[in-house]
Amino acid sequence: QVQLVESGGGLVQPGGSLRLSCAASGSIFSINAMGWYRQPPGKQRELVARITSGGSTNYADSVKGRFTISRDNAKNTLSLQMNSLKPEDTAVYYCNAIINTRFYWGQGTQVTVSS
Repeated sequence: QVQLVESGGGLVQPGGSLRLSCAASGSIFSINAMGWYRQPPGKQRELVARITSGGSTNYADSVKGRFTISRDNAKNTLSLQMNSLKPEDTAVYYCNAIINTRFYWGQGTQVTVSS
């Protein structure tokens, strides 16, 4: 059974940094695109950043220049380095991956940006 488990969320002051991690485990034969999504309070889930198996990336306009997505194909892990955090970045952050041609979601990790 394939699982995605996120870690690294928490409370941070505006202007601070956090690093989110996501680990895939189980019977994994292939991982294609991976991504981070977030769901702010009272809003719909939205794409934050995405990375292909070859390393190509794309970002939401709201996080460009502040967030960096990366992956370690050997370890089946995904990361999101978040710098210059703003209160509007507050959300539950979800890891997503296409594993063995199926979509999987993590359970989510809360990020709160507040003074």
